[in-house]
Amino acid sequence: MKNVTSYEDFSKKNYRKINGYINICLWIGISIGPLMAIPIALNIIHSIDYFDCLYLSGIILLISAIHRFAMYKFPDSKNTAIFALVSLDIFLYFLNYSHFAIRLTWFLVPLLSILYVNKTIYLFTSLFNYMMMTLAAYETAPFYAARKIGNINPKMEFRGSMTGYTIEAILLFLVGYVILEVSINYMKQLMEKFLEIRNHEIDMNEQMKTLRSMAEIYNNVNLINFINSTEMSLRDENKVEHKIEMPHQNHTIMTQSIKKFVAPEQLDDFWKFTDITTVRARLTNKKILSSDFINATYGWFRAQYIAVDETPDGIPNIVIFTTRNIDEEKRREEHLINISLTDELTRLFNRRCYDEDVEVYKKEGLPEDFVIFSVDVNGLKKANDTIGHAAGDELIKAAADCLQSTIGSFGKTYRTGGDEFLAILHTNNPGQIVNDIKAKAAQWRGLLVDKLSLSVGYAAYVDSLDASIEDLEHKADKHMYEDKNRYYKENGIDRRK
Repeated sequence: MKNVTSYEDFSKKNYRKINGYINICLWIGISIGPLMAIPIALNIIHSIDYFDCLYLSGIILLISAIHRFAMYKFPDSKNTAIFALVSLDIFLYFLNYSHFAIRLTWFLVPLLSILYVNKTIYLFTSLFNYMMMTLAAYETAPFYAARKIGNINPKMEFRGSMTGYTIEAILLFLVGYVILEVSINYMKQLMEKFLEIRNHEIDMNEQMKTLRSMAEIYNNVNLINFINSTEMSLRDENKVEHKIEMPHQNHTIMTQSIKKFVAPEQLDDFWKFTDITTVRARLTNKKILSSDFINATYGWFRAQYIAVDETPDGIPNIVIFTTRNIDEEKRREEHLINISLTDELTRLFNRRCYDEDVEVYKKEGLPEDFVIFSVDVNGLKKANDTIGHAAGDELIKAAADCLQSTIGSFGKTYRTGGDEFLAILHTNNPGQIVNDIKAKAAQWRGLLVDKLSLSVGYAAYVDSLDASIEDLEHKADKHMYEDKNRYYKENGIDRRK
């Protein structure tokens, strides 16, 4: 049954096995001649002679050899099976012809054909068996009529024999057909169940191979079997199963040992995530439950419950619990996030970060100390045109440093354009921060440019409680441009030139 993949495969293997048994019976049948010679020698049987014994053994030898050859050439063929049964009928015919037969032996052949669990073989064998039985009865009728007392002619003997044979043949055929029908249905159901179990075992073996491979990747791999309530560490060389006393035991041995290293602030979340009494319900119709935690010694790790075997309703029967160190992954992730949210030149936050933070404020609402600053570098175009873009970059970086040093503790600063900056602060004294920014800028001296001037405007939420963030941003921009106009006017600079 090892290589059987369907009911058809089973039938072919069954043909081979039954053919083998019948062929053995045929070879044993060769001995019928010598065995019959014994009662002849003892004068017990007088109806046959030694030649009949030799003739009968020769016929069976020929049939056995032909059937063996057919088994070798066509081992899976129905025809080989039919030939085996036909051979038995021929064997019985010659026994009858030799006046040495037991009446009921004729019905053994159709019954044997049921073993092949095939309707075609059964129907053909039953029909051929009846034909050979009829022929044998016809051939032996004169012999048996002569041996009976009374005026019985061969025709009467033949008719009497065939009446009994026919009734018995019909009854046995019907009974045999019912047995065959039940056997076929039963074998098909049995085969389906066998294939289902075997495929399940194959899947489980493949999953175990995968799990063993996973054990090399993960820091911890625990196999949890909810059917027999056990756990087993796949990294344990001895593969010892430990009983889980559910529902009294809420956590496995493995999660209890990991708990000791979880950061205190995440301990409650870890304990809730690893509660074994709720895992099946949480994992129903899912493949993975996953959560990240911090190991106080080694950094971030990811804990997962993965369903590897489940019921048709999606309820997990076998689950693996894994942990894997992801500290390096988290660091790379944070680095990529920082890159995507920061400006390359100034290392301040960028426009994307500003937009994301604004969305958060829209959802959570604005606190009363919320303030937006709008800042712009004065004279950047002139520096770019007269000295070069290196001078312009120096001014932009200087402005960023100035803003970060004065605003950093109150909120976040963003570079949103070439020389444009926005800042979100939480302060009740924005005017003082404006003074600090301008004072810091006035102290700056560069290598290519000797001074830095910034135009600053702000809008405080406390002054416009019905305003949106967009309204506050526009108001801050307006005040910034007013400050810029004052700068150009005080310094006698024509912005049109």
